Amino acid sequence: MKQFGLIGYPLSHSFSKKYFSEKFEKASITDAHYELYELKSLQDFKTWMNSISNLKGLNVTIPYKQEVIPFLDSLNDKAKAIGAVNVIKKEPDGTYTGYNSDYYGFKNSLEDFLSDTKPKKALVLGTGGASKAVIVALQDMGIDYRYVSRKASGCTLGYENLTAELIAEHLLIINTTPLGMSPNIDQCPPIPYQAIGQEHRLYDLVYNPSETLFMKKGLQQGAKVKNGLDMLILQAEKAWEIWNS
Repeated sequence: MKQFGLIGYPLSHSFSKKYFSEKFEKASITDAHYELYELKSLQDFKTWMNSISNLKGLNVTIPYKQEVIPFLDSLNDKAKAIGAVNVIKKEPDGTYTGYNSDYYGFKNSLEDFLSDTKPKKALVLGTGGASKAVIVALQDMGIDYRYVSRKASGCTLGYENLTAELIAEHLLIINTTPLGMSPNIDQCPPIPYQAIGQEHRLYDLVYNPSETLFMKKGLQQGAKVKNGLDMLILQAEKAWEIWNS
């Protein structure tokens, strides 16, 4: 039985096992199994990977998209450029290669969301592993961006720095943080939502719940919103392609 799975912590929010299990059933794939692996740390991670019989590949989620890199033998060019990994492939020679399918999923999903407009500037909320793929996709699409985090540093804005003028200048706002993810659905990034208008687009990488508080507050201001479900599906299909290439 070929083994696949997802590593991260926590994983109670994840749809990955359900998604891949249904995929295997629909495609009559009977020699593959997908499991969730909640890991509280990456201590002895390579030994752990080698202990899984017939492991073929892993997905990687919060908080390990950057931490996992030192345990891998190589990175493909896009993962190296991004500096984050969300797909691991075990090669036939037993080595491990890191890939980033988040880039593919986000870029294609965002292009669909912006099919009738193209904002010149974006605010990227959060500076973790997920944000790395987002900013490379924005660069490739020709959209300028500013990072926003809890603490201002260098070119990164702090949430307290967000004025109505800055919000008005950045018509695309992307949440890459886990704020608002189930079960903590009463949370959202602390931005001045009252400054958002009908020309704004709010994209939330969170997909559970399907409408986050971040999205609801945007809708109340007349903005168009999108969750991360399409990105999840696109990156998952890309991961499957990588594992089977």
